[in-house]
Amino acid sequence: MNDSREIIIFDTTLRDGEQAPGCSMTIGEKLKIAHSLKELNVDVIEAGFAAASPGDFDAVSTIASEIDGPTICSLARCNESDIEKANEALKPNKNRRIHVFVATSEIHLKHKLNMAKDEVLKAAFEGVKMAKSFCENVEFSPEDASRTDHGFLTEVVDAAIEAGATTINVPDTVGYTIPYEFGELFNHLIKNCTNTENVIFSVHCHDDLGLSVANSLAAVESGARQIECTINGIGERAGNTSLEEVCMAIKTREEYFDFQTSIDSTKLYPTSRLVSSITGMHVPRNKAIVGDNAFAHEAGIHQHGMLRDSSTYEIMKPQDVGIARSNLVLGKHSGRHAFLDRINDLGFALEKDEIDPAFEEFKKLADRKKEIFDTDIEAIVLNADIANMSRWSLLDLETSSGSSWGSTASLKLKDSDDKIIERDNHDDPASGPIEAVFNIISDITGYALELVNFEIHSVSVGDDAQGEVTVTVGYDGQNYRGNGVSTDIIESGALAYLEVINRIERNQAKH
Repeated sequence: MNDSREIIIFDTTLRDGEQAPGCSMTIGEKLKIAHSLKELNVDVIEAGFAAASPGDFDAVSTIASEIDGPTICSLARCNESDIEKANEALKPNKNRRIHVFVATSEIHLKHKLNMAKDEVLKAAFEGVKMAKSFCENVEFSPEDASRTDHGFLTEVVDAAIEAGATTINVPDTVGYTIPYEFGELFNHLIKNCTNTENVIFSVHCHDDLGLSVANSLAAVESGARQIECTINGIGERAGNTSLEEVCMAIKTREEYFDFQTSIDSTKLYPTSRLVSSITGMHVPRNKAIVGDNAFAHEAGIHQHGMLRDSSTYEIMKPQDVGIARSNLVLGKHSGRHAFLDRINDLGFALEKDEIDPAFEEFKKLADRKKEIFDTDIEAIVLNADIANMSRWSLLDLETSSGSSWGSTASLKLKDSDDKIIERDNHDDPASGPIEAVFNIISDITGYALELVNFEIHSVSVGDDAQGEVTVTVGYDGQNYRGNGVSTDIIESGALAYLEVINRIERNQAKH
């Protein structure tokens, strides 16, 4: 067992995180997150499951080609085809890892694999051995380990170590275990498996019982030296171990754990917001570390204590995770320098060609709102690059509704050739304003889309708060997602719908 006090942070946002319903990402979006994970200083990026689809293969290959520093990893089942595809996708990067897995619990053997135990043992050995022939850095996971008979699990881990695995990952695949029990499992494996001093034990937990972070920390106390986690804890079902929570637990309680990670904690909040924006998975206000309420205090007695000494009610400084202590209050008289300084304070950076459109959006918003908060600024920054890559933009929008006659709308759109198109549905009212707006946009652009999901989320606070709309639509057998932000929810919906259409057109242009 590796006796280092350094905990390896293995981020699987782009693989396990993407498996959460509605969280699929384009290659460009994955690459943007991969760059952010590099800046966050994660040790390992699991870029995807190369054999899962051509898109996943391309994503792993692109990230392997463009990201230097962190180890780039691809998941693979213990079969030749998967491992060959993983190897091929990872070839551009010298610092690579192949991660092979096979299920080991009685439930999975009987109902999923229909395999006998000796077949699983052979698959584990041969899978690791083949991966080792391509790559020195090989990780093995016995899927559903927490529900696997300890004796058989020991045999499987022994086989993987004998075949050359350098990391043994022990997954709580369905979030079933509890901290003490899981810690004892690691103690058992490290004590009873052979040559454990030559491998790193890893932990991968799911949050079905809300125990993923606690179980991961219990594993670390019992000898694990790698934690597999995701930004914002996204992942299948209830999600995975939250990277920001487990890393800040180790940092904040360093005197207890006596461990450390390589993570630059000041990048946690910007990375969290980036992932939230791209996936459409909004961070709950009461989410630990990165939620809007994590460093907010409303009760009078709390505020009194905070004014005297912040440690009365805060065990971490908001700046430690990249959050400014107080909301930014800017107005229409604020200048470009103040705007850009605040963007830098929030941990974001704009490209030169993004500054003007972002500042223009800020000015427009300042004319509509009394106060502009940090979250308003973040929404502008995260959407700053959209205008530069879009064919269609919204110039004007008017709607009218009545319970007895329906809803009408008038729209004015501009295309990339500066052609302005105006249209309305006054002769054919829709059942609601959103439907009216979407129908007119489809009519102008020529895209008839199937609306799969429509979500509204408040970006900031107050009666004039911005609303963020996320729409998911179906087109040509594929789902696309778009975001729009405005103080007018109907306008937010229109912007989100236009973003989807612009994204479809950009995707078609690539092919």
